[in-house]
Amino acid sequence: MPRRTPRTILDRQRTPRRFTKFLKGASICVLVAGLLSPLSQTAAAQPAPAAAAAAANDYCGGRCSDILPAGQNGNATLAEILLNQAFGSQPAHADDQLAPYGNLASGHSGLTDAKINDFFRDASFGVPADQVESTLKPAGRTDVTIVRDKKTGVPHITGTTRYGTEFGAGYAAAQDRLWLMDVFRHVGRGKLTPFAGGAPSNQGLEQEFWRHAPYTEADLQAQIDNAVATNGARGQQALADVKAYIAGINAYIDASDSGRYFPGEYVLTGHKDSVTNAGTIERFKETDLVALASVIGALFGSGGGGEVNNAISLLAAQSKYGVEEGTKVWESFRERNDPEAVLTVHNGESFPYATKPADPQGEALPAAGSVAEEPLVYDRTGSAATATATGTSASATASALSSAKRGMSNALVVSGKSTASGNPIAVFGPQTGYFAPQLLMLQEIQGPGLSARGASFAGLSMYVELGRGQDYAWSATTSGQDIIDTYAVELCQDDTHYLYRGTCTPMEKIEQTNAWKPTTADGTAAGSYRMQVWRTKYGPVTHRATVDGKRVAYTTLRSSYMHEADSIIGFQMLNDPDYVKSPQTFQSAVQHINYTFNWFYADSQHTAYYNSGDNPVRANGVDAEFPVWAQSAYEWKNWTPTTNTADYTPASAHPNSIDQDYYISWNNKQAKDYTTASWGDGSVHRGNLLEDRVKKLVTAGGVTRASLTKAMADAALADLRAEDVLPKLLKVVNSSPVTDPATAAAVTKLSDWVTAGAKRKETSAGSKAYANAEAIRILDAWWPLLVKAEFEPGLGSDLYTAMTNNLPVDEAPSAGHGPTGSHAGSSFQYGWWSYVHKDIRAVLGETVQGGLAKPYCGGGSLGACRTILINTLKEAAGKTAAQVYPGDDLCSAGDQWCADSVNQRTLGGIKHNKISWQNRPTYQQVVEFASHR
Repeated sequence: MPRRTPRTILDRQRTPRRFTKFLKGASICVLVAGLLSPLSQTAAAQPAPAAAAAAANDYCGGRCSDILPAGQNGNATLAEILLNQAFGSQPAHADDQLAPYGNLASGHSGLTDAKINDFFRDASFGVPADQVESTLKPAGRTDVTIVRDKKTGVPHITGTTRYGTEFGAGYAAAQDRLWLMDVFRHVGRGKLTPFAGGAPSNQGLEQEFWRHAPYTEADLQAQIDNAVATNGARGQQALADVKAYIAGINAYIDASDSGRYFPGEYVLTGHKDSVTNAGTIERFKETDLVALASVIGALFGSGGGGEVNNAISLLAAQSKYGVEEGTKVWESFRERNDPEAVLTVHNGESFPYATKPADPQGEALPAAGSVAEEPLVYDRTGSAATATATGTSASATASALSSAKRGMSNALVVSGKSTASGNPIAVFGPQTGYFAPQLLMLQEIQGPGLSARGASFAGLSMYVELGRGQDYAWSATTSGQDIIDTYAVELCQDDTHYLYRGTCTPMEKIEQTNAWKPTTADGTAAGSYRMQVWRTKYGPVTHRATVDGKRVAYTTLRSSYMHEADSIIGFQMLNDPDYVKSPQTFQSAVQHINYTFNWFYADSQHTAYYNSGDNPVRANGVDAEFPVWAQSAYEWKNWTPTTNTADYTPASAHPNSIDQDYYISWNNKQAKDYTTASWGDGSVHRGNLLEDRVKKLVTAGGVTRASLTKAMADAALADLRAEDVLPKLLKVVNSSPVTDPATAAAVTKLSDWVTAGAKRKETSAGSKAYANAEAIRILDAWWPLLVKAEFEPGLGSDLYTAMTNNLPVDEAPSAGHGPTGSHAGSSFQYGWWSYVHKDIRAVLGETVQGGLAKPYCGGGSLGACRTILINTLKEAAGKTAAQVYPGDDLCSAGDQWCADSVNQRTLGGIKHNKISWQNRPTYQQVVEFASHR
C-alpha cells in the first residue's frame, strides 16, 4: 500500500517519464528536507468545527453515488512529487477513488444496493458535520465557503452571491487541477511544447488539436463576444460567471505562489525556481477557457470528417468492380443505415439525417492518386527533426483527419415501469480516458441560480457538466453525427488563392513557431518547428488534389468552428434548478449545446434522451459522405461565412425521446435513418453488450441499482468479438472434424472461453492473470489474421487498405486509442466485427439483413472459408505471448494482463498503480431519485 502524504489544503502535481532518471542522480533526502520548509497546507485552511447541515434540497434520498478515479486531488508540490517518484507515496486524495473503481471488476457479481458505495462514493448534497475535513473562505471572502469531505476531498462550494459562488468554483478548480488546466490551455493554443517540453507525445498533441482549431487571440475573443451577444440575459450572466471563475483561479495562483505551495511541475519545467521562487505562473484570462473548450470539443464532441478518405475508398472500389458495382460494395461496407444496428431510440421512430441522396449533386471526387495531405509542420530543427518526431506528426494528422473519433462513454437508463421501486434508475458516465491527474474533476456547487454536483472538465468547472441537480441527473455519450463537411475550393493564380463565389481570394496564413529545450521534467533535446495552416472561408485546408482536371484544396468546415463558447448556455441551464424541472426542460437545456452528444436524464418519475449538435441543413442533393464543390449551390442553407452560421435542423429532427422503456448508448447508432459520420454501425457493435443485458433485465422486471450496475460491469469485461462473432466462426470451423492436434486444442480453448462467458477477467482479485488466458491470446492473434485472409483476396490490396483507413480492423484492450493512448480502457468501439459477422453468417446460409454486396470468406464457399479460418487459427495459436503482447514502457513482453491494464497516463509528476482492464466510463453515476419537487 503506498504511503500517504497528508493533503491539508495546498496543492500538488505530476511530471513526464524522464523525471525518474533525474531522481536517480538526486539526493532525495536533502531535496525533500529543503522543500518541506515552505508554508504547509494547514496554514491555508483549518478543519472546521461544523459543516453544512443535511441538504434540504436533495431529493435523492441517499441513492445517488458516483466515482472518478484516481482521486480528487490533482495538484502536488515539488516535495510531494519527489516523494512519489522515490517512494511511491501519494498525496492525500490523489488516488483514494482508484481502488474502489478498480475493485468493481472482480466484486460486481455479488453486488447489492447496500454495497454500491463499496465501489462508488456517496453523491448526496452537503457534508455531514463529522465528515468535514476542512473549510475555507477563499481569499478571505465572506460570500463563499469551500468545504471538503474526509473521504474524497471533493469541494462543496456554497455561496451567498453568484459572484462569490463562481469565484469559489475557480479557486477550488485551481486547488485541484491548476497544472492540468495550464497544460490544456497551451494545448488549445498549440503551444504545449514551449510550456511543457518537446517530448514527441507533446508535439503530437499540440499538432492534432491546433490543426483542428487554429485560432488567433482575436478569434478566441470573438467567440466570447458572440456567445454573449446572441444569448441575452443568460449570455451576460455566463460572462459574469466566467469573470468570477477566472478571478478565483488567479487568486489561488497568487496565494500558492506567495505561499510557495504551487504545483511542483512549474519548477520541474523551468517556470519557477525552487530556491529563490523566481519565475511566474501566468494568470488565466477569458480566452484561455475558449482554448480549453476547443480541445474538449475536438476530443469528444465534433462528429464528422473523413470525406477525403471516403472518396479514396469509393474510387478504389469503383476501380476494382466498376462504377455501379463498386458503389454497391462501398455502400455495403459503409452501413449508413444498417437494419441490424443496435439503436438508442428503439421504438421504430425515424429521424432522417445525412442520408444518401437519390441523385447526388456537386460531388468533387479527386483524380486517382492526386490526393496529398496538407503539411502542418515546417522548418524542423533539433529533436523535432528525428524520425520519432516525424512519425508522431503523421499519427497526429491521421487522427485529426479521421471520422473515427474515439468518443467513448456509455449509458444505461431504465424507466420506473421496470424497476423494483417504481423510480427510474440510471448508470451512466463519460469514458474520457485515464490520466493523472484526470481530465475531469468533481465538485458540488450551491449558490443563487446554481445547484448541482458532479464532474466538469478542469478549467471549465464554472458549471457541473455531467452530474445531478436537486431532483434529476444527467449524463452524455459522444454521438458522432456529421457536423463537418469537406469542400473542394478551386485554386486560382497560385496555391494560396482560391475562387470564392467567383472571385479569386487569398487564403489566410495562420502560423506559429514553437521551440523547446531540455528541463528536469522532460529531457528531450532542444528543437523547434513552425506550424502553418491556410484558412479559407470554407475552413482550414487539409489536402490538395486534382478534380476534373482542376487544381483544388480540400477544406473542412465544422458547424462548431468559431463557436467553441456557445455551449456554455446549455450547461448554465442544466445547473439552474429554476430551469430544469422536467424531461422537457432538460431537453430544452441541452438543445443549447452545439457539440455532438447523446444526453440522458432521469428523475423520480421520468427518463429522457436528446441528441445535441448544430446539424447543418445541407443543400439538396449533397451527400455528406464525400467532398463537394465550394460553390453557392452546395453550401449549407443560409450559410454566412463571416460568422460561420447557417440553418440547422430543428430540435424535433434530432433523435429524442421521453419515457422509453429503457435507453442504452455506447456510441452506437442513435435512431433509424440517422447516419453517423464514423463507420461501423452494423450488426455487431459494443452497444450490443449493453442492449442484450439491459433488455433481459427489463423483460424480467424488478430492476435495482445493483442489477443495472452489474449489467454495466459485466459488459465492461466482455470481449465483443468473442461474445458476438466467435460462436459463428467456430460454427464454420466445426462444420467438419478438426484433425490437426494444435488447431483442435485451440478450438477447444476458444469454445470453453465462450461457454464461460467470453470475459477478460482475472482468475481472482489481484491475480494479474486472466482466466482462459490462452483463449484470449489466441483470439487476439487470430482476429487480424482472419480478417485479412477473409477480405483481402476478394477486395484486393488497394481496396482493402483503403477500407481499413476508414475503419480499423480491431481495437482490442491492448491497442493504442488515438489521443488517449494505450492502456486507456475503452475498447471495441471500432473494428471489422460486423463485416465478419455478416459475411460468416452468409457463408453459413443464415438470414442476413443488410448484408455485404459480395461474399468474401472463401468466395462464399463453406469449405473454402473453413480452410481460411483453420489456417489462420493454426498460425495464431502458434504465436507466443511475447509476439502477441510485445511490451511497452509499462509492461514486459508477454505480460497479457499488463498489456490490457488501465493506466492513469501521467500529465504531471504523480504516478498511480495500474488496475485490471475494464471497458467502462471514467466518471460514473448510479442514481435513483426517491422524490421530486
